[in-house]
Amino acid sequence: MIDLPFRLRTLRRQHQLSLAGLAQRTGLTRSYLSKLERGLSQPSAATATKLAEAYGLSADQLLGSGPEGLDEVVSVVRANERKPLVRLGTALGYSYQALAGKRRVRSMQPVLVVPPREFPARQAASPHSGEEFVLVLSGTVEMVVGTRSLRLETGDAVYFDATLHHRMRTLSPRDAQVLVVASR
Repeated sequence: MIDLPFRLRTLRRQHQLSLAGLAQRTGLTRSYLSKLERGLSQPSAATATKLAEAYGLSADQLLGSGPEGLDEVVSVVRANERKPLVRLGTALGYSYQALAGKRRVRSMQPVLVVPPREFPARQAASPHSGEEFVLVLSGTVEMVVGTRSLRLETGDAVYFDATLHHRMRTLSPRDAQVLVVASR
């Protein structure tokens, strides 16, 4: 069973919409959308369709009743099932693996990162909205956040405002593995 109010609130935030912006996009009132997000009202089929269209989803995807495996409330990703992510950093030496699996609607983006050995010539991880949590799983990295340079060993963690410029590189002889969780 999905938590529809949470899903609706998360989708709106992921799309960086205010209630007023979503109301304008869907033709629904701000107060009604607020009631849906607080669980005080349930959407009709027509309302679900309007909301789904606003987010580029089908009504089944929005309500969590689509084909099996399309969206999971509890998403397990086995180590041997991790999928590589292709992102801007990949071309700059970063390697990423997705850890959220089939969870379509989420407020965090967890990834396993193997940082390059040298900082790329240009900024690899440009600032973005939200916050970031970094935990070094193995190895040693240098992480630059804003104007601070941090040496992080296995087990060390850092939490920061992701609007600051940030990047990292592996310092240890073996490739470092780093868990990065970014909020949207």
